[in-house]
Amino acid sequence: MKALFTTTCYTAILILILTTATLAQTTGIVRGIVKTSDGSPASYVTVSLVESKKGTTTTEDGTFTLSSVTPGTYTLRITFVGLQPQTKTVTVSAGQTTTINFILSENASQLDEVEVTGQTKGVTIGKAGLAPLDVPQMTGVVSNIVIENQQISRLGDALRNVSGVSLTQQRQGVSETISARGYSIGVGGGSGSIFKNGILTNTSGYPEASTLESVEVLKGASSLLYGNVSGGLIVNMVTKKPRYDWGGDVSMRVGSFGLYKPIVDLYGPLTKNLAFRVIGTYEKSNSYRDIVKTDRLYVNPSLLYKFSQKTTLLVEGDYLNAKLTPDFGVGAVIVNTVSQIPSDIPRSRFINVAWAYNNMKQGSASATLTHQFNDRWKVNVIAGGQQTDIDSYGAGVPNSVAANGTWNRSLSRGLTSERNSTLQANLTGRFNTGSIGHQLLFGADRVGVTTTSNSFSIISGGKAVTTYDQINILNPLGAERTDIPEATAYARTTSPSVRTGIYVQDLIALSNKVKVLGGVRWSSQKTVQTTIRDLATGAETRGATADKVDQAFSPKVALIYQPLQTTSFFASYANNFVINSGIDVNGQVLAPSIVDQYEAGVKNEFFSGRLTANLGVYRIRNSNLAQMALFAADGTPNANTNVRELTGQTTSDGLEVDITGTLSRNAYFIVGYGYNYMRYTKTSDAKGSYLEGERLTNNPAHTGNATLFYTFDQPGLRGLKVGASAFYTGARFGGYNNTKGQTQTDRRIPLSAFTTLDLTAGYSWKNVTLLAKLSNITNELNYLIHDNYSINPIPPRQYTATLSYKF
Repeated sequence: MKALFTTTCYTAILILILTTATLAQTTGIVRGIVKTSDGSPASYVTVSLVESKKGTTTTEDGTFTLSSVTPGTYTLRITFVGLQPQTKTVTVSAGQTTTINFILSENASQLDEVEVTGQTKGVTIGKAGLAPLDVPQMTGVVSNIVIENQQISRLGDALRNVSGVSLTQQRQGVSETISARGYSIGVGGGSGSIFKNGILTNTSGYPEASTLESVEVLKGASSLLYGNVSGGLIVNMVTKKPRYDWGGDVSMRVGSFGLYKPIVDLYGPLTKNLAFRVIGTYEKSNSYRDIVKTDRLYVNPSLLYKFSQKTTLLVEGDYLNAKLTPDFGVGAVIVNTVSQIPSDIPRSRFINVAWAYNNMKQGSASATLTHQFNDRWKVNVIAGGQQTDIDSYGAGVPNSVAANGTWNRSLSRGLTSERNSTLQANLTGRFNTGSIGHQLLFGADRVGVTTTSNSFSIISGGKAVTTYDQINILNPLGAERTDIPEATAYARTTSPSVRTGIYVQDLIALSNKVKVLGGVRWSSQKTVQTTIRDLATGAETRGATADKVDQAFSPKVALIYQPLQTTSFFASYANNFVINSGIDVNGQVLAPSIVDQYEAGVKNEFFSGRLTANLGVYRIRNSNLAQMALFAADGTPNANTNVRELTGQTTSDGLEVDITGTLSRNAYFIVGYGYNYMRYTKTSDAKGSYLEGERLTNNPAHTGNATLFYTFDQPGLRGLKVGASAFYTGARFGGYNNTKGQTQTDRRIPLSAFTTLDLTAGYSWKNVTLLAKLSNITNELNYLIHDNYSINPIPPRQYTATLSYKF
């Protein structure tokens, strides 16, 4: 059925191409490229024929094409937020292509400053370099100026500025989990939905956000470009790049609970063709949580070499050493089989052992080779890898705390590593068949992820530790144990996986107003049988599950209608696939689940990009959700939870609104709203199946964000900056979804809605800037939850201040 659908879509596209190609001899084409004064491409510049009202936007490589232009003489005009418009006269002839180019007076660095201020930069994670109005799905970009003004250090705090995105929690609070459209993405490379510079990344220990150029988000299904990724969103962190002019800045950030954080950023040319950039930061702080401490060092060096004006090599690396205190939050008690957050427990109470630790070392490196064949064709090849090592020790999971608060603490020791490798190649080009324009992407990628984990025996007093001690989380009186029992690794498990894909996508401009985007990806994901090594004898055994290969086709088709050069309506179909564990009733490996997404929306860019207003609606349906089979192959009731069938269903419906504006070079605002209804819509009658109609946990129905910043330039107030940001998370449930036949009354933990409000003020004089923020000024108390045990309160009212000097 999927193959038939894809074939039908491409057949329809081919018919449209053939029938409209006859127009080629009666109209003409205008094509060109817009560059900066230093020869770099000027992306996302608006290009229009004044008399005909036809228009488009330059792509990532600075090129533009206006098709189906009636012969005649026109005024070609280019505009960009914050810049003076430029015009040229162009004559169009029937059946001919007219080429006309522009060179801006600004260089690439100056244009980048304007892009950041204007909030108009496109999403490079889309790979094809499409203009924002040509991308048929909702996106989000958090620019460096937002990161600086809000004094953001964590990825999750940056993503609060994207509509429909909310934070949940990771086990022990040592990293973040992000949710959108009812789906969440976690920290490991195996989850495959968080990238850095387009390369898969592990985000354990919190990635350093204060040094990023931007954070990009593609919402919804993105399997066409990336394979097995979340159906809710993918995130790309874009690091700052080398520059061929000398400059940089140094800053010191201080804040509540003993925070101090120096940041250094230095860039410049080493030779005529070689530029560098080095960014480093060190962070040390206590916490509003007792015992909890943070100690982090981050370094990000990079080099950019120009072999020629057409060929560049970018080499990047980074290193993060993060020492964190694992924190289960305030805990939950079980009252009449229901988990509840104690109402009178202070926000600061720490329930892990006092000596608990989570130490992470992470290094990554990548190389990106880009070659521009001409103004229309470009290829880039990216290779990279990452190594993440985590050494942790502390209390076990607090998921069995009695109603009176007593908890028998066990211990858990961890020593894990994850090694990721990525290789991808992308060819992009623009060409015409008659009067029909094409923007083509063809690519392939390979991602390998190998995880290694150690199993430990914990010995105290000559015997294995099952209970370390007992505490009362409601009334922690008396001395706790402080000794650290010996933990000895006895086995090491290695789990490799490899996923590969080949994809093609074409944006077809049937006219200046009607475009069709079509594409398909073939993916193959191999999960290799685990290897278990006995560390005492060196003997190796293989895991119970044999090698498993999953394959899937991921099509995408979209219709785009642009009645004006500033407005774009779109409707699209795409899918994602989800890898399943277990076997079917016949003992065969369970096939992937195919998740269908339907999305429609409208995007607008007004006042030369100073104001954008976008709205999207979607439905995401997994019609073959894996759930426990009701009957075995012989018709008898099935009691094996590993025997499953693709008969369940979840449905996620929602709406997203994004409005951003640059009122002037002094002021900008961001407003976003998201609604989501993710629930089970079909389940089996088997014991342990989920309840139909129940909303999935950790998914608020409503989220919202609003930010406004203004910098004064009037005499007497020049250099003064003020700003405010508000973030809303609606009511939701933590814990676990209810199942049929469960013994508990309700496995969910209700969480109320909450809003946090931040106020910022700052002052700049020459090259010196002082910025101060008071966050959560109402001292709102709420929680982020992982399952039913890591119940971490949000930060209370606190201040942050940054003093910086730019040179």
